[in-house]
Amino acid sequence: MRTAAEKRTSKETDILVEINLDGSGIAEIDTGIGFFDHMLTALACHANFDLKVKAVGDLHVDFHHTVEDTGILIGKALLSALGDKKIVRYGTAAVPMDEALAETILDISGRAYLRFDDGGLSQKIMPGFDSALPVEFLRAVAMNAGITLHASIRYGDNAHHMAEALFKSLGRALRIAVAPTERVVSTKGILD
Repeated sequence: MRTAAEKRTSKETDILVEINLDGSGIAEIDTGIGFFDHMLTALACHANFDLKVKAVGDLHVDFHHTVEDTGILIGKALLSALGDKKIVRYGTAAVPMDEALAETILDISGRAYLRFDDGGLSQKIMPGFDSALPVEFLRAVAMNAGITLHASIRYGDNAHHMAEALFKSLGRALRIAVAPTERVVSTKGILD
């Protein structure tokens, strides 16, 4: 089974993440941030991962610590669950949601990198969420899972649609990339 659990407790957050890469898209998410729960549920559904997240954070300050630390733990759990990394490695997905379109292209290479074009999302008002936080989540996942991650929101008017298309495209690209193979797909013979 390609599963992993990660826990982190700090003065800002207390988070548990469990992941099963061979699941069926079941999500049990409780971060205390309704919109973020919705995004993580969409991510799990489209990645076809089973994902459990239980987070308690300093939401009285803002959502930043909870979102970033959850991304850190999802990245670490993803990396751990990959085991010997006999995976397809690359994944790409473009996902529309009404007027919005987002695309994710990634390489689970061991080389962490993020390139993100938010399509103006960070300048939009999102009741119940900070529209500048998706980039923090993506960066935390990419850096802690060793993923070269190129993500973009090509266009959109509604911030909810833009963010949801982004999280769904990330899930679908991950679903492709983590599919098992018979060997490590690298001319070096390793993915580090």
